[in-house]
Amino acid sequence: MSVHEWQDLFVKQFLHVDALQWAILILGVLEVLLAKSNNTLLYPAGIAATTLAIYSLFTAQLYAECVLHLYYIIMSIYGWLHWAFEKNVAPVTVMFANANEWIISLVIIFGGWAALYFALITFTPSTVPVWDAWVSSTAWAGTWLLTRRKVENWILLNVSNAFAIPLLFYKELPLFAVLTIFLFVVACGGYIDWVKIARKAVLQKNLA
Repeated sequence: MSVHEWQDLFVKQFLHVDALQWAILILGVLEVLLAKSNNTLLYPAGIAATTLAIYSLFTAQLYAECVLHLYYIIMSIYGWLHWAFEKNVAPVTVMFANANEWIISLVIIFGGWAALYFALITFTPSTVPVWDAWVSSTAWAGTWLLTRRKVENWILLNVSNAFAIPLLFYKELPLFAVLTIFLFVVACGGYIDWVKIARKAVLQKNLA
């Protein structure tokens, strides 16, 4: 497609986004901004956005996508509880991932990639199963690290974003591709901010 055709497609999609889709987009942006500022309210914002997304996807008969979004709700609830509501446990602090957490992340990435690829080629008419599965599995691992307040969550989330951007353009969803570009930039800032917080925490621990 030419640049002019992409512009026409973007304007057409922009004009036809309904109130539900705007709510999903706004809440999604709010979730990332709250995560960047290390604010626990990112989880209710994310849960609200994902719940609305499931409803929208279900009405469009995209049942596999509904299952993927259900995972995000489960992880968001887990993360919210892990961050703020565990009794007799010190608040989770921003820190770098250790070797065990990296191993778990890699298992999530490659195990999730294989499982999703199999599901997509078996149960859906997906034309991009490898690409689609990779975007989701890296996001899954990043989300798991986010629940544990690990700096490296931003790296994995941006790996997912980096592959999602061209995928969304390929699927002729330029509005969501532009949103993902914004999320990519915000995640870069989140990574820088969290590195500073983690280094400060390490320094304080060493001085204690």
